Amino acid sequence: MRALVARVAVLAGAFTAGAVAAHVATIPHLLRLTSDLQRSRERILASHEEERRRLRNDLHDGLGPTLASLAMSLDAARLTLAGEPERMDPVLSDVRDRIATAVGEIRDLAHGLRPPALDDLGLVAAIESFAEGCCERVDVRFDGDAADLPAAVEVAAYRIVQEALTNIRLHAPKGTALVHLGRDDADLHVMVADSGPGPPLNGHPRPRRGLAAMKEWAAELGGSCSITPRVGGGTVVTARLPLPDQYDRVPPAHARGRHRK
Repeated sequence: MRALVARVAVLAGAFTAGAVAAHVATIPHLLRLTSDLQRSRERILASHEEERRRLRNDLHDGLGPTLASLAMSLDAARLTLAGEPERMDPVLSDVRDRIATAVGEIRDLAHGLRPPALDDLGLVAAIESFAEGCCERVDVRFDGDAADLPAAVEVAAYRIVQEALTNIRLHAPKGTALVHLGRDDADLHVMVADSGPGPPLNGHPRPRRGLAAMKEWAAELGGSCSITPRVGGGTVVTARLPLPDQYDRVPPAHARGRHRK
């Protein structure tokens, strides 16, 4: 009995030592994952701050002075109407031009926050519209229902596809492309494949900033995005965008409009 107890103790000690060793071996890997996660979070926060700064500058340095100038033009129009009404035509023409400028700046700001095509057309039709003339032929397919996608996922998918199609338009206008989106219970999957020269490699010109932006758009939602060479030539962009249950599934404007009586 004593021998059996001793043997069990030895085995238990060996098991414990092995478990400790295995745990210790995973520590460097966990530290690397933590470091990578922290760097990713820092890049996302920096991207958000940069976007906020851009929006603030556009409002403060662009739209703000335009509206202030418009107010001055209206004051000039009021004075002209009171003293020299026959000179109103050029003053009103100037006010109209300034209003058109302000409307254009507001439209640009709104477009930067959310592409209007998503509300006007829906995700699939918006992609099809942007893809026109991108290359010799572009096929757009969606497996599933795109009507109730969360707004953040819809925007990320559109921007990733938009950036991929922009690269095709720049580098592979004579080729063909496939845009395929599909959803399951957990994720929206995006793939853009083309028959062009392939992604930049070592020794090639530095890739556009948009390639990194695609990864950031996916990472912001807790997803992932990769850009790889396509077998037979070309590039494949794949992205996984989570569909968490906590999102409020509010139908987009284009979908709400279809249900109105």
